[in-house]
Amino acid sequence: MSKRQEIRARRRREQIRNRIIIILLVIAGALLVAFALILPSIQNATQAANATKTAENFTPPPVLAITPKVLNTKVNGTHLGDPNAPVKVDVYSDYRCSACLGYSQNMEPVIIQNYVETGKVYYNFHDYIVIDNHDGTDASLRSANAALCANEQGRFWDYHDTLFANQITEDAYLFTDARLATMAQNLKLDMAAFDQCFQARKYASDIQKDIEQAIALGVTFTPSVFVDGALVKNYNQVPQAIDDILAGQ
Repeated sequence: MSKRQEIRARRRREQIRNRIIIILLVIAGALLVAFALILPSIQNATQAANATKTAENFTPPPVLAITPKVLNTKVNGTHLGDPNAPVKVDVYSDYRCSACLGYSQNMEPVIIQNYVETGKVYYNFHDYIVIDNHDGTDASLRSANAALCANEQGRFWDYHDTLFANQITEDAYLFTDARLATMAQNLKLDMAAFDQCFQARKYASDIQKDIEQAIALGVTFTPSVFVDGALVKNYNQVPQAIDDILAGQ
């Protein structure tokens, strides 16, 4: 074989090798894209399976009944107080969120007693579902729907308190359909009306509107509390934020 033939043969081998490398890179890229597309589905399926396994392996404690609190202010569904109050407070919350439990039991009563019942604050509760996205269930969504079904019978705030009182952990098995129904029974709701509302997921679109509103406001965590439209990052500072606005008027 002449030197020229050797050079041509070497070039041909290099071309073939380069083509093989390109083909392998294309295949590898396609596999990576495919994996990236199916990974969320795999994660969601795994999370849902884990949540189901938790529900099967653990027996939740009995549903805790609450003593309904007396609200010395105007109650209009998920809204409390005078709509013409000088300050407006909006809270975005998830019934399975542990930080929301702390807010609901430690700060919310303070705001209601010191500001809403004294006519200084108009208070609004909104749903923002976050925990479902973590474990692949719909327990937070179903809980929110159940609370709004209780609202049809004028018991939103009692059901709201019941949900948080039974949030021992964020696990979905504490918020099954059966337990949500028991919470309604403990409040002596009309169960036929509640069940019809609950099974129809009647308020799914309303909850979605709350979520979309929260996203538009830039909400990324729960609880997110807004005082006159301004986010208060630490909910323990909400009273001070209210006082500052009142002092400036």
